[in-house]
Amino acid sequence: MTSTTSQQELFRFLEDRFACAQACTECARACAVRASLVNPDGAENQELVRRKGIMCAEVCDATCRVLSEQNQVDEEAIRVQVEWCRQVCLESAHVFDAHPGAAETAEACRACAKACTTFLTTLG
Repeated sequence: MTSTTSQQELFRFLEDRFACAQACTECARACAVRASLVNPDGAENQELVRRKGIMCAEVCDATCRVLSEQNQVDEEAIRVQVEWCRQVCLESAHVFDAHPGAAETAEACRACAKACTTFLTTLG
C-alpha cells in the first residue's frame, strides 16, 4: 500500500512532468515560428536568432518526447535532457531579448526553463 505522502509525491511528479512537457511543446512552437519569420540572408544577429530558434525548438521537442515516453525509467537520462533543455531555453531567451518583435518567444523560453527547473526539483 502506498502512503498518502508517496501518492502526493507521485502526483506532483506527474503534474510537473506534464507541465514541463507542455511548456516544451509551447516553446518549440514559438521558436519554430520565430525562426521561420527571420530572413536567413539578413544580418548576423538575425542568423543567430534563426539558429537559436531552430535549436531551441529541436531540443524542446526532444525533451517533450523523452517526458512523454511511458517506459522511460532512467531518471539520470531524464535529468540530463531536462537540464539541457533548461539551459538552451535560457540562452535562447537571452538572444530573443535582443531581437525586436521576439518578446513572446523569449517569454515562452523562460516559461519552459522555469517548468524544467520545477520538474528537476521534483526529481530531487
